[in-house]
Amino acid sequence: MRDRRERCEGGGRDGFGGTHGPQDTDGPRAVHPPRRPSALLLRGVTSTALFTDRYELTMLSAALRDGTADRSCAFEVFSRRLPGGRRYGVVAGTGRFLEALTRFRFTDDEMASVAEFLTDETLDWLRTYRFSGDVDGYPEGELYFPGSPILSVRGTFAECVILETLVLSIFNHDSAVASAAARMVSASDGRPLIEMGSRRAHEEAAVAASRAAYIAGFSATSNLEATRRHGIPGAGTSAHAFTLLHTDADGPDEAAAFRAQVDALGVGTTLLVDTYDITAGVETAVAVAGPELGGVRIDSGDLGVLARQVRAQLDDLGAPTTRIVVSGDLDEYAIASLRAEPVDVYGVGTSVVTGSGAPTAGMVYKLVEVDGRPVAKRSAHKESRGGRKRAVRLARRTGTVVEELVTAADAPLPSTDPYDAREVAVPLVRGGDVVATATVADARDLVAAGLTSLPWEGLGLSRGDAAIPTVFS
Repeated sequence: MRDRRERCEGGGRDGFGGTHGPQDTDGPRAVHPPRRPSALLLRGVTSTALFTDRYELTMLSAALRDGTADRSCAFEVFSRRLPGGRRYGVVAGTGRFLEALTRFRFTDDEMASVAEFLTDETLDWLRTYRFSGDVDGYPEGELYFPGSPILSVRGTFAECVILETLVLSIFNHDSAVASAAARMVSASDGRPLIEMGSRRAHEEAAVAASRAAYIAGFSATSNLEATRRHGIPGAGTSAHAFTLLHTDADGPDEAAAFRAQVDALGVGTTLLVDTYDITAGVETAVAVAGPELGGVRIDSGDLGVLARQVRAQLDDLGAPTTRIVVSGDLDEYAIASLRAEPVDVYGVGTSVVTGSGAPTAGMVYKLVEVDGRPVAKRSAHKESRGGRKRAVRLARRTGTVVEELVTAADAPLPSTDPYDAREVAVPLVRGGDVVATATVADARDLVAAGLTSLPWEGLGLSRGDAAIPTVFS
């Protein structure tokens, strides 16, 4: 199986683990590292200022009128609990938020949209708005737990409050996808996963989901805009429609479909073999492409049973290195159930782009400090903890994490012996300027390191407590 995995990760024009630029089909090749979005891609993109709720601006208007708009404030982002009995979450969306923050501007178009319900004073204030505060946060790709202070936004009330919806819409979506994707990566036991859920999401959400899944450890995406915008390796070959297309007066001609695909993409391609009869489809695929066929894909049926049968058939046909790709309503549980089967690649769609049943991370954006004084919400089941905070993650000497220790931001750190202590948050924005330099590749590495650091029970798919406790001191 090792040879088949290497061929999959190496790419080829079949697109399963593919790369950018010209390719051939001879042997493995390295996947290109993700690219930063170019300035050309971002230039001319519209303002993000109206990706917000109306009440952010009506609060601003009231605060400007009563003189509280300029009070020094701190807001924090956290999740009171993890969804669906999950053991950990993955922070994703940081890079997207920082880029969106640079475009949070009220141009003439935005001003025209809000002029009807705002005062002249508020409109004048918005016209020159630039965030000038500070932001600290968990690095993108970091694990988080219930109560973790994931993001701290500091500045005047006015400039911070109007960012609430933008912050939460990005972090709640991307972190939900990344958290689900990370569970799938753990369940896959080192086998590549392809994100292919674009048709189950809003067109822009699909791009963000591809990015989040890649950060969590997926190998490739089917979404071309995600490849262009974020440099994620692309994947994809054909659907059943292409096989069905090759039907004439004499009936279906699966061999003709396979010949056309191999002629266009080379023998390293992956042929979809379950349009009619899988056994006949595998035999036809090898007869057309030869024993060097890159892969076959199964998209329906009892995938475990079929994978065993197809593996035996491929071996008997002299194609032991042809890999098996499975897809079709997979989630982390289905992937885990296939761990012992001869599957080489998983294609995951709906479950990953919808957070596998948890489409939001449940994060909130709460005011925790005003003019240096802690403030807290007391509503039943929606309490918050006042005051700016910092988080320190404790780990054994072996690297296994044991606790998330949250203290007041300016409090001395209590003794952490016998554990190693690491402060989690890092500077993201200073004086309104983005200072973070982490890339998608950095975030991807951080997720992998975080999963390795969890206690073994933290990787379980069954319901249970968070992998480590969050302790407030």
